[in-house]
Amino acid sequence: MARLQDRLTTLIKPAVEALDFELWGVEFVRAGKHSTLRVYIDSPEGISVDDCADVSHQVSALLDVEDPINSEYYLEVSSPGMERPFFEAAHYAMFIGEQAAVELVAAQQNKRKFRAQISAVDGEQITFLVDGESLQVALPSIKKAHLIPNFD
Repeated sequence: MARLQDRLTTLIKPAVEALDFELWGVEFVRAGKHSTLRVYIDSPEGISVDDCADVSHQVSALLDVEDPINSEYYLEVSSPGMERPFFEAAHYAMFIGEQAAVELVAAQQNKRKFRAQISAVDGEQITFLVDGESLQVALPSIKKAHLIPNFD
């Protein structure tokens, strides 16, 4: 699955950047005929519905030509939003000191799903502060994670 997401990211990124947006991330969720390809875009000015429509049109045409997914799927284009998912180490680095909800591929220190503060990023190593204890996790060991917005 990770390889497909990597291929899709490589394929889609130039089309998104040509429209002056940042490709925040790509995820493909398999669910038979209801599979979904989610493309998250970002911009310093924010993302509008029209921006999503423009990117969707461009990416859809590209996917029709390249045909990288051999099953039916829905294409969704959106901003990462306030609970933005993390895809790269750089995403974690942007939010050091903030809280994240994390799910690991396999438990580490008896933790698989947890909420923690992002305390450091060193290459592909992400360090979380969980219940007062430091937990260092390699990026590939993270199944999924997203920011927990702070409204204080």
